[in-house]
Amino acid sequence: MIVALAGGVGAARLLRGMVEVVAPSEITAIVNTGDDTDLHGLHISPDLDTVMYTLADAINPETGWGLAGETWRVMESLGTLGGVTWFNLGDQDLATHLYRTQRLSEGARLGAVTSELVGSFGVGVTLVPVTDDPLRTRVQLADGPEVGFQEYFVRLRHEVPVSGIRFDGADRATPGPGVLEALDRGDPIVVCPSNPVVSIGPLLAVPGVLDHLQRRRDRVIGVSPIVAGAAIKGPAGRLLVEMGFESSVVGVAKWYASWVGTLVIDEADASLAAAVEAEGVRCIVAPTIMSSVERSATLAGTVLDALG
Repeated sequence: MIVALAGGVGAARLLRGMVEVVAPSEITAIVNTGDDTDLHGLHISPDLDTVMYTLADAINPETGWGLAGETWRVMESLGTLGGVTWFNLGDQDLATHLYRTQRLSEGARLGAVTSELVGSFGVGVTLVPVTDDPLRTRVQLADGPEVGFQEYFVRLRHEVPVSGIRFDGADRATPGPGVLEALDRGDPIVVCPSNPVVSIGPLLAVPGVLDHLQRRRDRVIGVSPIVAGAAIKGPAGRLLVEMGFESSVVGVAKWYASWVGTLVIDEADASLAAAVEAEGVRCIVAPTIMSSVERSATLAGTVLDALG
């Protein structure tokens, strides 16, 4: 079984390529829920949905999130009423959140509801929330209050300085059903090119996850989300710097060194391979820009072949 640690667009693209290389049934993705939010009375799980929609070939190509062929009539009507519209929800996408919220209100756990949705979308990869318990990434603004992740990422467009990150509820959370078992059995364990601070960080904050990964370090391989000193998408580079690390593949290696044995970096950073290995992390240089499914599949093949 291949296990992937996943959060957001970079993870979704790598997983979409991976199913071109191996059978979807061989892959389990443990997905970040720190980005989850409650809005309009709905439970929204952005990372779970982005991965699910991408694997279903249903992702909106214009936005990288939400569903293809989306319309926005509900948001438009909400705006005319003076409602909250900074977090855009498409008309089709709303159905996913309505279903999830209904099932959770009936007592179903998030992992079970995720399995139901995955089945409805015809996705063969097993998607597992890192925890069924409430877990929320909170962002301390350098010149302002602490805010929820989506307020920082969407409403403030992740353009404001940050002085700290915490994962509310992590100390009370338990790993989702099957999470620790997957980490024990997974070979390899792939760290997708997701934001190390706010996509992978919440996974590590759930008690037991980091311990299991450290025991399997030699079989853990990551893909750097930083290329030529910058993130392909989102605030990963800036957050690494704000947390005291450099925005580079070396910074990623330092962040991951205690539990990731191998790191794949892009050809643009080949000159830094020795510096990555100086952090005690084996380094592989390969094309990592996933501009098409074919390129994603090639990268996935490189990752899966790297540990034999």
